[in-house]
Amino acid sequence: MTTCQELAGFLSRYVCDAAAVDLLTEDGASERVATAGAVGLLEAAPGASPSVRASDGGHQLSEWVTVAGGVPVHVLSVPLPDRDRVYGMLTAVRARAGFGDHEAATVHFTARLAAVHLGHARQLAATEDTVSHLQRALVAEPGRPHPNLEVAGRYLPAGPRALVGGDWFETIRLHYGRTLLVVGDVMGHGLDAAVDMNAYRSTLRDVASTDLAPHRVLRRLDALAADDAARRPATCLLVRVDPARGVAMFAGAGHLPPAIFGADGSASLVDLPVGPPLGTGVGGYEAVTRAVTPQETLLMFTDGLVERRGEDIDVSLARLVGVRPPVGAGVDAVVDAVVAGLDARHAEDDVAVLAARARPRPPTDAGATASGMPGEAGEPTVER
Repeated sequence: MTTCQELAGFLSRYVCDAAAVDLLTEDGASERVATAGAVGLLEAAPGASPSVRASDGGHQLSEWVTVAGGVPVHVLSVPLPDRDRVYGMLTAVRARAGFGDHEAATVHFTARLAAVHLGHARQLAATEDTVSHLQRALVAEPGRPHPNLEVAGRYLPAGPRALVGGDWFETIRLHYGRTLLVVGDVMGHGLDAAVDMNAYRSTLRDVASTDLAPHRVLRRLDALAADDAARRPATCLLVRVDPARGVAMFAGAGHLPPAIFGADGSASLVDLPVGPPLGTGVGGYEAVTRAVTPQETLLMFTDGLVERRGEDIDVSLARLVGVRPPVGAGVDAVVDAVVAGLDARHAEDDVAVLAARARPRPPTDAGATASGMPGEAGEPTVER
């Protein structure tokens, strides 16, 4: 659209009194997308028959002479060709005086130049659409959690020109009704970051299948990534949720802590030891276990959600904690409230968000409660 507006504006300033650009739609219809100058003269263009046919470099130029309001109007029509296809038509209109050979050649040249840019723009749009679908397939299609856990996720690329990146989230089923929740962020952007992201994600699934505790999963991932010199470092947050016992175990590798939203909409951050990013080979990860209830919503996210240029991270996290979803909101509504409250759709970096909540258990006399488990009454305990 910008190219079409610039084309019409340029010609109306230097060559003609008014100009219009019509593009062909997928069904072959013509749609006017840009006009400039004395647009009232453009009404004289339709319905006229060509009185002069000229050529420029073997390409046709069609010219009409008609009358509008008693004033002779000269209309020049030029296709917008690019290789073996035509994108539409350019119409230039001038009152009284006709178009000379040099002016007609100028109109034709600018039409050809604009058509090349239209071709590039459409190729870029098609590429972005393909890569966007690929990225969303990689990021937004996690494995299915156990039915005892409700989850919701969002992936928001940074701006319309963002192609691929290293943000991802995942859910992995474990034994005994437990689910491993994952959010990660490979350092950098572009295709290389996306490739490394997929490598981390695939490795994580294999390591998690051994049913190691989250901090031990991170140790294994860190060691494997450190052996690959070409792989970029990544931050990662793991949470193993056990709804039957009402507990969750957290472990982080250089990642921001998760937030927990209560039934009243208030939120707090989980006090989590910060380990080094994956791929450094340093290790030293610790786990924190905390009680969770079906009234609480766990929110995991990448730094693009909260970080703003020139702002201290504590201020950014305080803004997240200040978001108040509606009382009784579901996991999807909590994610929507956070995305809207932090204006995540205009973030400077990619954003991945994953929310989870344990489904309420029916009454039972089995006595399988969180009592005797670490983190009783919501107090976190650290496991090394």
